[in-house]
Amino acid sequence: MRKIVTFGEIMMRLAVPGHARFVQAEQLEVTYGGGEANVSVAAAQLGLAAEHVTCFPDNDLGKAARGFYQKYGVGFENTPLRGERLGLYFLEVGAGMRPSRIVYDRFDSAFANLEPAWFDWKKIFQGAHWFHWTGITPAISANAASACQEAIVTAKEMGLRVSADVNYRRNLWRYGNTAQEVMPALVELCDTLVCTQGDAEDIFGIKSSSFEDMAQQMLERFSMLNTILATRRDTLSANHNRLTGLAYTHEGLLETPTYEINPIVDRIGGGDAFIGAYVFGLHHFDENQAQALHFATVASALKHLVPGDFFLGNVAEVEAVMAGETSGRLLR
Repeated sequence: MRKIVTFGEIMMRLAVPGHARFVQAEQLEVTYGGGEANVSVAAAQLGLAAEHVTCFPDNDLGKAARGFYQKYGVGFENTPLRGERLGLYFLEVGAGMRPSRIVYDRFDSAFANLEPAWFDWKKIFQGAHWFHWTGITPAISANAASACQEAIVTAKEMGLRVSADVNYRRNLWRYGNTAQEVMPALVELCDTLVCTQGDAEDIFGIKSSSFEDMAQQMLERFSMLNTILATRRDTLSANHNRLTGLAYTHEGLLETPTYEINPIVDRIGGGDAFIGAYVFGLHHFDENQAQALHFATVASALKHLVPGDFFLGNVAEVEAVMAGETSGRLLR
């Protein structure tokens, strides 16, 4: 079985029930989430072996977060329990013209304080074919950036394919080094990159007139890159979006049909579902980029219709929508 390994922080998600505001909250709904780990959940749900590597605090909250992901098929064989604090994020779900809001509380977390020496990447990558990381991980701390770099270098040496979601979060880069200093060297060894025009300009200084123009410049600058991915999101309201998948390779631009998502149940994790399903789709469709991109876009759209950070679905559900079954009729 093909195996994906992901690396990054997992946080406790504390959501205000329904569409209430933070100021109205008298209770909070507890789940867990993390961009890279959410990719592993999507891949595991679709049929790949998946392992996430992180650092949990050695307490009941760290163990609860680990157990939450394990329920959905993600392994943690190489994750240390060290440190004292699990990062948090608070979610207020928007409606109509009122957008959703997130407040982060992740300072001094166990993951931020990890030591790169805790991770034996040669052991971790045994039997794996794919490694995925995001730009959030090297933003959290200098040690997290060093561990991520070691993982990428080892993955390439061992023949794994490496993907990254640039996912630029300006306010996270507080430890001295900037994204503009750190990210180019990490992206240099990637095969596949999820990147927007804005992130390409902010981090790599690439000005562009379109996604296609940006992606072509990225492939010219980073010789190992062969695929640039993105989704185009048209936001009609907090409850109604349109989603289109985009991919650019050396063969040119690919674009999927556009999918209406209305009403949105929970959009958190939609991009993670996209990349997890894309990795699975390449295997499932025998490296057919167009089919993998279409599969990934539908999986992302379906994730918006499930509460929580995860894509929870199966191959048949995704392929039914790809084939045009979008009525949502009751199945018996």
